Amino acid sequence: MTKPRVVIVGAGFAGYHAAKTLRRLARDRAEIVLLNTTDYFLYLPLLPEVAAGVVEPTRISVPLAGTLDGVRVVVGEADRVDLQNRWVGYRSAEGDHGQLAYDRLILSVGSVNKLLPIPGVTEYAHGFRGLPEALYLHDHVVRQVELAELTDDPAEQRARTTFVVVGAGYTGTEVAAHGQLFTDRLVAQRPHLRVRPRWMLLDVAPRVLPELDRRMSVTADRVLRRRGVDVRMGTSVGEATPDGVMLTDGEYVPTCSLIWCVGVRPDPFVAELGLRTEKGRLVVDEYLNVPGYPEVFACGDAAAVPDPTRPGQVCAMTAQHAQRQGKLAAHNIAASYGQGARKSYKHHDLGWVVDLGGKDAAANPLHVPLSGLPAKAVTRGYHLLAMPGNRPRVAADWALDAALPRPAVQLGLVPANAVPLESESPELVRRGT
Repeated sequence: MTKPRVVIVGAGFAGYHAAKTLRRLARDRAEIVLLNTTDYFLYLPLLPEVAAGVVEPTRISVPLAGTLDGVRVVVGEADRVDLQNRWVGYRSAEGDHGQLAYDRLILSVGSVNKLLPIPGVTEYAHGFRGLPEALYLHDHVVRQVELAELTDDPAEQRARTTFVVVGAGYTGTEVAAHGQLFTDRLVAQRPHLRVRPRWMLLDVAPRVLPELDRRMSVTADRVLRRRGVDVRMGTSVGEATPDGVMLTDGEYVPTCSLIWCVGVRPDPFVAELGLRTEKGRLVVDEYLNVPGYPEVFACGDAAAVPDPTRPGQVCAMTAQHAQRQGKLAAHNIAASYGQGARKSYKHHDLGWVVDLGGKDAAANPLHVPLSGLPAKAVTRGYHLLAMPGNRPRVAADWALDAALPRPAVQLGLVPANAVPLESESPELVRRGT
């Protein structure tokens, strides 16, 4: 008898944990196929530490093969779903086309950089959603400091050592916090460079980390300002040019670095499915089912999952929600084959952690506000527990960074035109540009 096949599209937090949970529940009674554009799961929360040279990029790239035993991994990009005939079309890394028939389907394609109609941003800003973007930013920061050292023009020095981060949410705050420490170390190694790097953090919101607890916001704001980050709330970019940015308050800031961290939007692939969406996300019921297609489930950033704690609203695009929804989708697929009863999505907020570099962090585990070293310990402990692999390697990198000088070289592996802001696949380097 042929085993039923479950196809999972996307190996982010939702897709990876759906595959892992389903493999445990199926016990060889189903074929599980995971289709993803890369052969690894990317632990996104540590991307700022990759950009700052704290953690090696391979540490947060957890291989799918070996950590998902019994799951067939297909590396390719989904380009079509035939809901009537039940198959997923994809394009492999070498351009070949293939199809995967399914009995059950989980759509967990994730998200990409959020764009705003601001002149010049698409041309001159770079996002921070994938590993190539983090590697590019690391090289770019090192390059700007090196070029600043070579010039005798004070204006050029200031422009090259000014880094503008737009978006004071989780990612932007960490990028700015780690970035200031990183560039201060770079300049300390260059005694002939007598200008201190300037990091700016902009957001139209009234405070840093507006989506998190106010006490965490106060802690992060205090650390950033003490460190020298120029925090500008209620301010954003009105126009970007090759030589700088015009702020919405009328100030022009000469800079060679515009880092876009304003948030994410659902993968554009969702809009091509012909299914009902809400703000670009697939409409699903409380069981993560797509209405009208009982064999299709959606979870993570791609799905508008009803939030039981906020009636009438959907869950935010967070790793915590995605991971839990992925596990629930697996349980409900098993239930559709008679293994247990299906369950609706419920969640309890476990708190948040924000790593601010050095000895600083902000955390509220179980809503207990922490800062300083206690928050740092909780933050790093949380990341180690949440990572599905490579834990000893990440811990070793943290220990080495605390004990040894941080090496900072530009490898030049990711050029600027390979990581455009407007990309449907920020996890991949764009070729042929």
